[in-house]
Amino acid sequence: MGAVYHGLCPGLIDDRLRGPGLDAAGHDGYGRALMKPWRTIATAPTDDREEEGDLELRQRGEDEFLITVGGRVLMNSTVRSSEEALSTLAAAELAGRPTPRVLVGGLGMGFTLRAALDAFPPGARITVAELNPIVVEWCRGPLAAATRNAVGDPRVRVAIGDVARVIADAPKASFDAILLDLYEGPNTAYQGRDSPFYGPAALARTKAAIAPGGVLGVWSEDADAPFVKRFSAAGFAVTTHRVGRGGRKHVVYLGRR
Repeated sequence: MGAVYHGLCPGLIDDRLRGPGLDAAGHDGYGRALMKPWRTIATAPTDDREEEGDLELRQRGEDEFLITVGGRVLMNSTVRSSEEALSTLAAAELAGRPTPRVLVGGLGMGFTLRAALDAFPPGARITVAELNPIVVEWCRGPLAAATRNAVGDPRVRVAIGDVARVIADAPKASFDAILLDLYEGPNTAYQGRDSPFYGPAALARTKAAIAPGGVLGVWSEDADAPFVKRFSAAGFAVTTHRVGRGGRKHVVYLGRR
C-alpha cells in the first residue's frame, strides 16, 4: 500500500490542511465553526489493515479532497503542483513526438494523469498502473470532476497492479516516457539499493523499457543525492527540478535515455 502513494506528509492531518488556530473539526478556540469540516465519503481496507489502518477518501466543500490511510495524509487535492510538473516537464523533453507512449506509475487522485493528458500531444497513448482498484473506482466516481474524468479519457488504459511488474514485463523500448509518482519517492536512508523502483537493478529494467531518447521522470518528497548518483550511473542524463512556492518544495528528477 504505502509504496504506491505520496502526499503532504506521513503525519496526521495538520494546520496546513485546516488553517491556523483551528481544531480538526474546523473550529476556533471559542468553538465557532470557521471552516467546513472534512467528511469521510468512502472507506476501504488495506492489505495490512492492522498496521496501516483503513484507506479513506475525505471531502470538504465541493471540490477539496484528501486521501488518508490510518489518519495519515497521503494526498491533498489542493497541493499538486509538483505532481503536475512531473508530467509537463517530461512532455517538454519529448516535444516533437506526435504519438508518445507514456506509463504513469501511481494513479492517486489522477492529477499527474490529467496533467499528462494536457501536456502530451493528442496522439499520445497513456497507461496508468495503480495497485489498488478502489483508488481507480474513486477516480471514476467522486474524484472524476476534479480531473475532468482523466481515467475515462479514450487515450488512457488502466493497469491494475504494481508498476514495477508492468515495467519488468514490458518488451524493450515499450515507452517513450515513464513517470513514477509514488509515495515519498526515492529515499535511500529507508529504501536501500534493492528498492524495486529506485535501486540499480530497477533503474536498469526501467531503462530497458524506455525507447532511445525517451525520459524517466521521478517525483520525490525530498532531494536524495545517492539516488541521483544511481540514476546517472544507470545511463541517464539527469536534471533536478525543485517545484513549488515558499516552504517545502518537492523534487522532480528527469533522466533522458
